[in-house]
Amino acid sequence: MKISIITLFPEIFDKILNTSILKRAQSKKRIEFELINLREFGEGRHQIVDGRPYGGGAGMVLKGDILSKALKSISSTKKHVILTSASGKPYKQKDAQRLSKLKHLIIVCGHYEGVDQRFIEKYVDEEISIGDYVLTGGEIPAMIIADSIVRLLPGVLKKEDATIDESFTDPNLLEHPQYTRPEEFEGKKVPDILLSGNHGEIAKWRKEQSLKKTKKIRPDLSTQMD
Repeated sequence: MKISIITLFPEIFDKILNTSILKRAQSKKRIEFELINLREFGEGRHQIVDGRPYGGGAGMVLKGDILSKALKSISSTKKHVILTSASGKPYKQKDAQRLSKLKHLIIVCGHYEGVDQRFIEKYVDEEISIGDYVLTGGEIPAMIIADSIVRLLPGVLKKEDATIDESFTDPNLLEHPQYTRPEEFEGKKVPDILLSGNHGEIAKWRKEQSLKKTKKIRPDLSTQMD
């Protein structure tokens, strides 16, 4: 799979894309990252990429023609373009699973007051938001999206079943609590059932704990199970 990222700040990605699982995925040839510096397509001596919004208002808007040049510089016949945007649809685990099956994903990092709507209508397949809040730019959402996708690619994680029972794999359930050594930590012991070796009862306990945890932490999800 290939992920191309159009951004004003490619240097932000240098560390995160070359660390831990993302680095391993690249070394295994499971993923290829491409960073496109939007500024290189800017106009004039100052490489301007934005303009004032028609109709007035605060802030600046990323220019559609500049974004179009950057997008067209990417060589691909089968590409899917997403824009990180506070007004996009909420990003879910099911989206990560869907996007992980693509050959080529292009992420356009939103900035300023937004992006010229004409570019969105002509080139963007979907707008995605990572939460109901506003950030200074789309680079952090792009990292989150990339990380959530890459870890789902075959052969990236050491155990193929590592993603099966995670939170949101079932869209309405959080993952059950996890424990490791030592058996007793600051007066609290590991639940006896996890030491029993009875895998059937352990699976049952984990499902019960997932339900309990979801109802406590994410009641909005638990109501969807009723």
